[in-house]
Amino acid sequence: MDRVQAFGKNFTASISPFATRTQQYVKEQLGQAEEKTQLPPDYIELEKRVDALKQVHQKMLQVTSQYSNEAYDYPPNIRESFGDLGRTITEKAQLLGQATSPAEAQAALTAPPTAKPQPKTFNHAIARASLAGSSLLQQHRPGASDDPLATALEKYAIAQEQVGQARLAQDAQIQSRFLAGWSTTLNTNLMFATRARKSVENARLLLDAAKAKAKNGGAGWNLPGQAGARKDGHEDGTVSEEARVEIEQAEDEFVGQTEEAVGVMQNVLDTPEPLRNLAELIAAQVEYHKKAYEILSELAPVVDGLQVEQEAGYRKNRDGA
Repeated sequence: MDRVQAFGKNFTASISPFATRTQQYVKEQLGQAEEKTQLPPDYIELEKRVDALKQVHQKMLQVTSQYSNEAYDYPPNIRESFGDLGRTITEKAQLLGQATSPAEAQAALTAPPTAKPQPKTFNHAIARASLAGSSLLQQHRPGASDDPLATALEKYAIAQEQVGQARLAQDAQIQSRFLAGWSTTLNTNLMFATRARKSVENARLLLDAAKAKAKNGGAGWNLPGQAGARKDGHEDGTVSEEARVEIEQAEDEFVGQTEEAVGVMQNVLDTPEPLRNLAELIAAQVEYHKKAYEILSELAPVVDGLQVEQEAGYRKNRDGA
């Protein structure tokens, strides 16, 4: 019997705070609470700033998480076979250079993979289409002379593959230097702030419940079947010593939880990590676009030269005719 009574006391002690908070919360939602402890204005302002920071992280990650998807810019209307993705553009160009017949050229384009399938990015897709076009033009070119357009397409294909590889390098940097950092801030630092704020709210509910209990003469929440607390005879508005001690303890807990939450929220707001991660994102983008500019800038005069040469030949043939 003693063990049963001890279990009942322990169970009541463990569940009472939760039940008390729940009862107080319901009263407040129904507008039946006579008193609600107000949080300091500075604390409320910190909460708003933390909420804003959380929304910023959620919105940015919702968009930038695409950098984890290799094919985020891959055209959905393209239908490439496994053979199309078998070799790199450079490897295919080398095999095409060794081909002596249309059949060998076609085999070079669909050669079995030597490693994993090639990336499915927009740049890589352009590269594969350009190289296939170059091969097709060369197959139907009479004589042994090179087709200027076919030559330009092959060089363009190699350049686009290089740009695509630079894009993949950018994506890898963004994943490790930006996405990882912002995800940690959202799922760890901001989560700690949320838990700290929840502890403050729980402490406030217990404090207001203790105040309401004292004001009502000591009548508090009881488990079903338990006898209600009897009034202690303080009908003149004074608070019993037991109630006063309970309120003081609840106030101390509320103040302590509030101070801890302020520290946690201030730390989240002051940490330099989000801005540092954003700088890393921008640096990765700059590096990629700079690399793409360098690759295409090197290619442009070559293609321009082919175009000028073809134009001159075209005019010469026309004038000769």
